[in-house]
Amino acid sequence: MSQATIIPTSIAPYANLPSTNSKLFEAKAKKGITFDAIAKAIGKDEVWVAAAFYGQAKFTEEELKKVSEVLDIQHNGLVGELGDHWWPNRGLGPMPPTDPVIYRLYESVLVYGTAIKAIIHEKFGDGIMSMIDCKVTVERKPDPKGDRAVLTFDGKFLPYAKW
Repeated sequence: MSQATIIPTSIAPYANLPSTNSKLFEAKAKKGITFDAIAKAIGKDEVWVAAAFYGQAKFTEEELKKVSEVLDIQHNGLVGELGDHWWPNRGLGPMPPTDPVIYRLYESVLVYGTAIKAIIHEKFGDGIMSMIDCKVTVERKPDPKGDRAVLTFDGKFLPYAKW
């Protein structure tokens, strides 16, 4: 007899998500499938798919259909909760973050953010790097001292307007 896969929906980061998002995580765990496998099945990137599972990105109805097929869950339920009427409330979790991985990302911006900003301005001029038009990838790089996590933020540069 198989045991039901349960996601602890009363604790962070699941507590503030729509219930359908918890169902996505439960179906993913039950199938033993990765974000990368789901992403390949629906033609998206694994980081974007993970963001959508956490309610930080919006699936189209066609993407919801493909996700429901991959995870063997009801398409109508997904569309009913995450369809055209639903929009992400971006920015999940407390500030400063308490999760160690997220805190280290936050810390990296605190430590290196001003330096990165200065280099962006030197190379591009006065503007910002878009997080709206941005691709984020996570790679594993072997290293004799221990494998390295390589994060790439590939964001469009947006110059400030002058009027």
